[in-house]
Amino acid sequence: MGDAPGPVPAAAELDGLLLDAKLAVPARRTAAVSRADLIQGARSSGRRVVGVTAPAGYGKSTMLAEWAALEDRPVAWVSLDTLDDDPSSLLVVLASAFARVSDGPEGLVADMVGPDASVLGRAAPRLASALRRSPTPFVLVLDDLHELQSPACHDVLGVVVAGIPAGSQLVAASRTEQPHLPRLRAAGEIVEIVASDLVLDVAGTLQVFAASHVPVSPEAAAAVTERTEGWPVGIYLASLIARHSGGDAVAVTGEDPYVADYLQRESYRRLPEDMRTFLRRTAVLDNLCGPLCDEVTGEPGSREMLRRLEASSLFLVPLDRRRWWFRYHALFREFLLGELTTVEAQLVDGLRRRAADWYEAHGSPERAVEQLLQTSDRERCVRLVTRLVMTLFQAGQLSTVGKWLRALGDDAVVAYPPLAVLAGYVAAYEGRAGEAERWGAVVDAAAFDGEMVDGSASFDSARAMYRALRCPQGPQALLDDAALAVASEPEWSVWRDTALTASGLARLLVGDVDGAAREFERTVAAAAAVGNADTLVFCEAQLAQRDMDHGQWERGRERIRHALDAIEEHRMYDYPTSAPAFAAAARLALHDGDLAETRRLLTRGMRVRTFCTYAFPTLAVRARMHLARTSWAAGDVAAVRHLLREIDDVLLHRPNLGVLVDEVADLRQEFGAGSRAASMATSVPPLSPAELRLLPYLQTHLTIREIGERLFVSRNTASSEIGSIYRKLGASSRSEAVRQAVTMGLLGE
Repeated sequence: MGDAPGPVPAAAELDGLLLDAKLAVPARRTAAVSRADLIQGARSSGRRVVGVTAPAGYGKSTMLAEWAALEDRPVAWVSLDTLDDDPSSLLVVLASAFARVSDGPEGLVADMVGPDASVLGRAAPRLASALRRSPTPFVLVLDDLHELQSPACHDVLGVVVAGIPAGSQLVAASRTEQPHLPRLRAAGEIVEIVASDLVLDVAGTLQVFAASHVPVSPEAAAAVTERTEGWPVGIYLASLIARHSGGDAVAVTGEDPYVADYLQRESYRRLPEDMRTFLRRTAVLDNLCGPLCDEVTGEPGSREMLRRLEASSLFLVPLDRRRWWFRYHALFREFLLGELTTVEAQLVDGLRRRAADWYEAHGSPERAVEQLLQTSDRERCVRLVTRLVMTLFQAGQLSTVGKWLRALGDDAVVAYPPLAVLAGYVAAYEGRAGEAERWGAVVDAAAFDGEMVDGSASFDSARAMYRALRCPQGPQALLDDAALAVASEPEWSVWRDTALTASGLARLLVGDVDGAAREFERTVAAAAAVGNADTLVFCEAQLAQRDMDHGQWERGRERIRHALDAIEEHRMYDYPTSAPAFAAAARLALHDGDLAETRRLLTRGMRVRTFCTYAFPTLAVRARMHLARTSWAAGDVAAVRHLLREIDDVLLHRPNLGVLVDEVADLRQEFGAGSRAASMATSVPPLSPAELRLLPYLQTHLTIREIGERLFVSRNTASSEIGSIYRKLGASSRSEAVRQAVTMGLLGE
């Protein structure tokens, strides 16, 4: 049984233990029929990808475990589950697995987070590049690939697959057709193993029965093989039934057309009642350990029950060598969940709520959310998500927040106005201006006087801060909203920095530059105290620009360093609040005479401007103004013209931005006068925000129509944008455009 399990893990350890279990190579069952010939054929094929595709019960996972045991290359193993059906979460586990077998780039795992729109453009190519550069051949094993249903997950996986180098292999097992297979099949880059390759013959059936200590004649084995059509798990179930009942092996397989249901039911009903009850009720869990099962069932002794189940070979899969964490075989778990909803449907919500209690108490509230999403307890789930949003927001995990919001549905979010505010922030920071406006209308019309679990002082204060971000009614309304928030949020509030930022922005719009600077100074201190990187980065950039305006370059340099360090630490490269920091850093690099660094930083700022929309208009306009001034000084006239047009688009939605409108007019006048001599300049226009959003999809093998569907635009629009990208990058194909984009810093790093 291995080492005895230790005590219940501390809160900080639980997620690490669960990740360890997910990435651990399962021990191969000694009684399993060997697939060594199939494995050797795939290993020696020279193909980069091996696809194992078959329905449940064909021994896919067992085969992969045998492969890992036979492999002389390092094996990075990932057991996928429903929690991985999110592009950022998927990349984190893939990078974590690879990091365990390779000395890859430092910080690779941390680089996998970010807004949804940046995961494909930055994180996925970074991981693919790390795989491609691995000095040692490796095997990356993905078990249960069918758990990934999201198209976005398959998009990033396609980029990762392209990074598998010669000499290494990706081995993926799935119940259903793997989306990347048709392309690889056409290119001759894959070995495919399917159900017909995995069926057992009579010799295999004899081996299974022998492992179960059930005597069977060759004739009976042939009959079992025929009736189960060589289905491995069916033969295994038949051996268990025969062992437990002492009956005839042929008779127990029956003639039921639903062989799987029949065999599982027969195996299950022969168990003691306490074991059947335990199995049913714990089937709500993706992973099991003794204390968690005690909590869910309300009964002690779960550790011993898990040992009994493992000893009985009843489809319990150990996930770590200490036998602390387990999971049920997927097919058997589905059967058990069916039994639970048939026999004790009234208990399901309660069981999942108890699981959520345990996860929350042990420091894994994200797993608690996943359990609650499957219950009718929407109120508790909504409150927990609301409490977690800002933590995930600051950690760069916006994609997880988006997944939860979609799972909850708009009706649940509208019904809890504090969460509607946060949904608006997420939309604004991901550059989805229309959605941010929609949530703004919901919030403005809402009333709420309950407890604010997100840490803000009141709903009125939260609403005022969100309205201040959007600035829909001009400087005076912004001043009023900021004053309300600053008065409401105490010094210790995690929202104090947001309120002070709004106050600083309001003062800038009325021309009070010194007052704005004082508020931004206070914001930096408040943000540092509570660890809110987005406001710290934004305000340090504003102050750095002021310092450089007054010739205080060294002071500005220190502020810029502080901002860039925070961006790096929190992986906030694609947050809109980072655009002013990149613009300030580019200005400083130009002052230092480092033109290459200037262009690199301008590229980063131009790239992140994709997320700077009229949902945050003061930022969107000021960031573009600063980028335009430095681009002009660096000789990129085309970029300035393009940025001025984008500023006009923002002002169409937000025309009442006080003195900022006058500053834009001054910049346009200066540029109009100063650019006449450069009117013949041949610099290429930059990619537009729409083109930057489309660019990452050129790494995939989606058709133009499919790319349009991903971006909610027509095929003609997508085709036009792709043509424009080719012209601007000087490319004639998708692969050439991607190479150029990577070289320029528009993709990946």
